Amino acid sequence: MPGMRNMVIILMGVSGAGKTVVGRLLASAVGWQFYDADDFHPSANIEKMRRGLPLDDADRQPWLATLRALVHRCLATSTAAVLACSALKRAYQRHLVVDPQVRLVYLIANPDLIRERLLQRRGHFMPPTLLESQFTTLEEPLDAFWVDAALSPMDLVTAIRRHLHI
Repeated sequence: MPGMRNMVIILMGVSGAGKTVVGRLLASAVGWQFYDADDFHPSANIEKMRRGLPLDDADRQPWLATLRALVHRCLATSTAAVLACSALKRAYQRHLVVDPQVRLVYLIANPDLIRERLLQRRGHFMPPTLLESQFTTLEEPLDAFWVDAALSPMDLVTAIRRHLHI
């Protein structure tokens, strides 16, 4: 596929939408690198969220700068990649989509489904109490492929691959 080797797919949406699960499956299916934006949060951000406090723009700025550098590095080294990242605001989305080869995929989800998933999730720093702040902050993307997060992870991978021809 022409240009495929330089593509970076950003799976975005609220916490619990399935970004990491789908991202790992997608990257594995196409033989690309997978990155989870949660792994790039400064420890202060993680501690703040563990305490049930939502991040603000100032908290997210260094994290987004790191992720933008990662996207640039992937493109510069022809490393096709999938990045699972909330990218809740359009300004964050614009900050990360640094090139036409960066594609946003929005895992759209209904709050009840996400609440149920977060209540079942164990070992993650994002408590279910922050769900409301995620939906309040969310600015649905204008230039993205929207896919229903209620689909099974494999159906999501199939839909994304079909849409992006990968």
